[in-house]
Amino acid sequence: MYLIPMAWIYVALMMAIAEATNSNGTVLGGIMTFVLYGLLPVGLVVYLMGSSSRRKTIKAREAAELEAYRAAQAQASASSHPDASGHAPTDPIAPVRKEP
Repeated sequence: MYLIPMAWIYVALMMAIAEATNSNGTVLGGIMTFVLYGLLPVGLVVYLMGSSSRRKTIKAREAAELEAYRAAQAQASASSHPDASGHAPTDPIAPVRKEP
């Protein structure tokens, strides 16, 4: 899958070396050649190649979250009585409200 991007990086590296070692070339020109002809296009291609796997990962995560939500809803509906959980009440004495 990554054979073509690796080959293109190699070609861009050789172009950059040729630019830097040429009598009329500069090291800055070699660096710019490598970045503009190598890193940016390959980065874009690799990003686009990985979009389908990112999409599958997102869908799988959403399905897992939906399943967890449905399980929580099923558990909450099974214990619809307020004291069915078996835990001690947090406030054993009901608050008294003053009548206006």
